[in-house]
Amino acid sequence: MDRTVVLITGCSSGIGLHLALRLASDPSQSFKVYATLRDLSTQGPLWEAAGSQGCPPGSLETLQLDVQDADSVAAARARVTEGRVDVLVCNAGRGLHGPLEMHSADAVGSVLDVNLVGMVQMLQAFLPDMKRRRSGRILVTGSMGGLMGLPFNAVYCASKFAVEGLCESLAVLLPPFGIHVSLIECGPVRTAFREKVQGGLGAVLDSADAQTRDLFSQYQHHFEQVFREAAQDPEEVTEVFLTALRAPQPALRYFTSERILPLVRLRLADPSGRSYVAAMHRTVFSDKPVEGLDGAQTEAGAGELGGPELGSPPAAPK
Repeated sequence: MDRTVVLITGCSSGIGLHLALRLASDPSQSFKVYATLRDLSTQGPLWEAAGSQGCPPGSLETLQLDVQDADSVAAARARVTEGRVDVLVCNAGRGLHGPLEMHSADAVGSVLDVNLVGMVQMLQAFLPDMKRRRSGRILVTGSMGGLMGLPFNAVYCASKFAVEGLCESLAVLLPPFGIHVSLIECGPVRTAFREKVQGGLGAVLDSADAQTRDLFSQYQHHFEQVFREAAQDPEEVTEVFLTALRAPQPALRYFTSERILPLVRLRLADPSGRSYVAAMHRTVFSDKPVEGLDGAQTEAGAGELGGPELGSPPAAPK
């Protein structure tokens, strides 16, 4: 029986690395995984883990692929020896945080290029063959930053909001071709992504006004607390990818944790946005109403990044 051919972007660490290993070492031996990396010199940890997990020979290959470079994408596609990709996993991503006015044009462009334009290039490269074969799965690493605005993450959220719109549009269009698109919506995950987030702050932050610096300090404190209390291990997240991959009729969105759902529901419940803005501001910055926001009413618990404990099963597709 032919194996399912899976190509994954962003496999040097984190979710991409763990998903590649999970599929390549699956007891069914039904997957052939192409783990792609922008820089092949970083593939050492992947192969070390593959050896320790006993991935069968031929179940895993690495390819150089930079989603920002259309020629690199085309070259990687040409090296897939099976001549097809059954499952495309768009996982490569880049972060950026800090005051918006502090970001350079290059930093902004880099995040948009990787998170949005790079994904478009991947889809343009692999969708035509999926359409021709009338079969395919596209899994995308989503983020709570694509479902709600997060302070000091304006550009990152803008890129991930765009990804949500891109995927939802394709999800409406592609079922007649036998192609399904699923977003795996993640909260905080224990990966190297935090260390790779572009900030370029340092001395630059010193030029921001005092109130912005104070708010950024509060944001950092809140972020660290949430990460300590709520971050998931990548192995837990990869199982949600497997759920989407194996579903006969996959949903558009799968949530890796229910903790982010109260605020997601709040955004939908109040289309004006007042309730969400008030709840998020209080969650990150204070327990006191802020001027201009204190008229918003929130549901019980909606102002918290809490909800069910992480030990509960992943949320049903929404």
